[in-house]
Amino acid sequence: MHNNNKELTLSAPLSGPVLTLAKVPDAVFASGAMGDGIAIDPLNDTLYSPCAGVIIHVARTAHAVTVRADNGAEILLHLGLDTVELNGAGFSMLVSENQRVSLGQPLLRYDQDQVGQHCKSLVSLLILTNSHDFQVRPITLKAVKVGEPLLHIVARNDSVAGVEASAGPEVRGQVRVAHRGGLHARPAALIRQTAQGFNSQSKLHFAGKSAPCNSLIGLMGLAIGEQDEIQVSCQGADAEAALQALLSALSTALSDDHHAKAPVSTAPLKRPAEAGVLHGVCAAPGLVAGPLFRLNAISLPADAGNHDPVQQQHTLDAALNAVRSDIAATLAQAKKHNNADEEAIFAAHMALLEDPALLDAAEQLIQQGSAATHAWSQSIDAQCDMLQGTGSPLLAERANDLRDLKQRVLRALLGEAWHYDIPAAAIVAAHELTPSDLLQLSAQGVAGLCMAEGGATSHVAILARGKGLPCMVALGSALLDQAQGQAVVLDADGGRLELAPNSRRLADVQQAQIERQQRRDAQLAKAHLPAETRNGVAIEVVANVASDSEAADAFAYGADGVGLLRTEFLFVDRQTAPDVEEQRSAYQAVLDAMGDKSVIIRTIDVGGDKQLDYLPLPAEANPVLGLRGIRLAQARPEILDQQLRALLQVRPLRRCRILLPMVTEVDELLQIRQQLDALCVELNITERPEIGVMIEVPAAALQAEQLAEHADFLSIGTNDLSQYTLAMDRDHAGLAARVDALHPALLRLIAMTCAGAAVHKRWVGVCGALASDPLATPVLIGLGVTELSVSPVQIGEIKDRVRQVHQGECQRLSHDLLKLGSAAAVRHACQQHWPLP
Repeated sequence: MHNNNKELTLSAPLSGPVLTLAKVPDAVFASGAMGDGIAIDPLNDTLYSPCAGVIIHVARTAHAVTVRADNGAEILLHLGLDTVELNGAGFSMLVSENQRVSLGQPLLRYDQDQVGQHCKSLVSLLILTNSHDFQVRPITLKAVKVGEPLLHIVARNDSVAGVEASAGPEVRGQVRVAHRGGLHARPAALIRQTAQGFNSQSKLHFAGKSAPCNSLIGLMGLAIGEQDEIQVSCQGADAEAALQALLSALSTALSDDHHAKAPVSTAPLKRPAEAGVLHGVCAAPGLVAGPLFRLNAISLPADAGNHDPVQQQHTLDAALNAVRSDIAATLAQAKKHNNADEEAIFAAHMALLEDPALLDAAEQLIQQGSAATHAWSQSIDAQCDMLQGTGSPLLAERANDLRDLKQRVLRALLGEAWHYDIPAAAIVAAHELTPSDLLQLSAQGVAGLCMAEGGATSHVAILARGKGLPCMVALGSALLDQAQGQAVVLDADGGRLELAPNSRRLADVQQAQIERQQRRDAQLAKAHLPAETRNGVAIEVVANVASDSEAADAFAYGADGVGLLRTEFLFVDRQTAPDVEEQRSAYQAVLDAMGDKSVIIRTIDVGGDKQLDYLPLPAEANPVLGLRGIRLAQARPEILDQQLRALLQVRPLRRCRILLPMVTEVDELLQIRQQLDALCVELNITERPEIGVMIEVPAAALQAEQLAEHADFLSIGTNDLSQYTLAMDRDHAGLAARVDALHPALLRLIAMTCAGAAVHKRWVGVCGALASDPLATPVLIGLGVTELSVSPVQIGEIKDRVRQVHQGECQRLSHDLLKLGSAAAVRHACQQHWPLP
């Protein structure tokens, strides 16, 4: 928000009686899920702008429009309820996106009779969509005429006297911080996110300093350590609820890292000096050799000043938006591939990009005539100095995330193509690498990473471990004096960078690398062949995909078919559901990409935590236990009806299998079988596709035998089955590491599912993350699973693992695992029985 006019009075956009949101007959609006606001039951046929501003969004179906006021408040004006379904009939939009509008300017007209007869209700809404930045105060709850004062809006971070005082009572609480390493970026992002769920203003107080919960930098700047006692204060209407949520979030530790644990020390141990060797700290294990390649950070020329503040601010905003959308794409990828670490790290980056401490500092420098590049650079440097001045090594490491954002935004401002020209298999040296550097370098196939500074608990270290890239930190400034291209050995396990290895040492390390690569190549070479155990039992290794391009990758990697096509990709990020033809052609493209192999297509699995814009569902206290999967299909039958019609029209139909998510009882399956039969009769289709049931609720595993009587196959979704069996939300930051599908209780449910299916001679597959874990392959085979659906890149590795085991031995040993006491004990036993290379 780059305007000092932080208060604003909105005028009535329509004439008619005024209602509070709670009285609106629509659960999503009434719950405040879209934001705070007010409603009017209109008596006139034109919607007028409630303030001066810019149109930032016009609904495709002309029933809604969003105005950004000059103080940054974003106001959604939504005419009628469920009017999106009219597809624009009866509406005429009078403005377009990016158009400047004045107070009282007509925005849209509608035919009262036509719209009134065809929609649920004409009750219209004025919603402040960025309610976390502003507070709404209704001026009247009586009938209004167009142009009369309706609402008062005040910026939440405003320090105007009396703003907070009138916001409700203040409550305080004390808590001991449980997060490992204290309140660094990811835990601080969790606290910020928790606070944003409430209207109250929340602050943390520690050692005589305070910080608002909406500022990540402010929270980190308090330098709160693990087990420190802090105070929390909340003020506002929902202060008590906000306080309880924050106390809980602060006292529940984040599972900081569930890859190999890194050494905590950030300084190399004092070792005897060794000629030609730099000592450092292992951040990600491994042993590699290759040419050393040094990366340099961007440096800016001096700034003469006297720039036009408006133009520079506009330039900075554009760069920030570009980086935001870039990070959003990284987040979407991480989410799609279930990469929780990567997701948490870049979610924290996204929060930093919105941090008022950073944005306000940059804006002030721009107002004083600085160039956008220098203003951004200096505001980040100031915050980095502040974090490093706390004396906490962990917070000093978090300054690296800020430097990452400095580089990214500078690249966007300078227009530099963000690409390093680095030889493949190089060992990259830098003063300090950032998380985004790491993603790019990993994609370019570098062999290893080493840094003069940095810490073993940094975000870069976590990502390097996740990517299997050997990485060393804290090697000292001598690293940056080395010649470009010299051959080195990076022994991360031993904490050594060997600068002058002799030819024998180089040859040995390269030989070990070659053998590892040969193993991968051999797996890839045989990936297209069927996978059979040593005693000749065939196991299908298929792929989890979410689009036809991913299916093409899976086919190239040797998949025996598609074990799970997630159809949600067709339904999200749009304003209306895809029609039958769009769905049919998307499903057909996946079948075509898979040659003659079969494709299992899961019907839509949204609801609960995965919302669709055009499918308003009530806000739920426990979304994971609410309207999900097949339950949603029962609540909104038209969506499933269209999907089944599309699925029945793919060719050849025998290669298409249908999978139903979140089934808990046999009747749900029978109902859909009847629906399919009726559709086949209507569409004159004689063939019937196979129907399978997902086993992801304990009730389904316990009823596997009854379900198998009426299903053609069963597919176990271990991700959901784990969280429902262990009563642990797999998205809960503090519990994620404990949601392990190799828990003996899960293995018992898998064994029970396979036994129930065998009664009716049905096959069982696993499509959850456990199928992609090579340690689990022999266990699943031993329990009776005959199909494993994995991420495409792992097909060769999992097929290789299948070929190494004997089914009889797997059966004998797997049933012993059911008696163990924990997932850790099971993992240890698996490593003993079937060691990984």
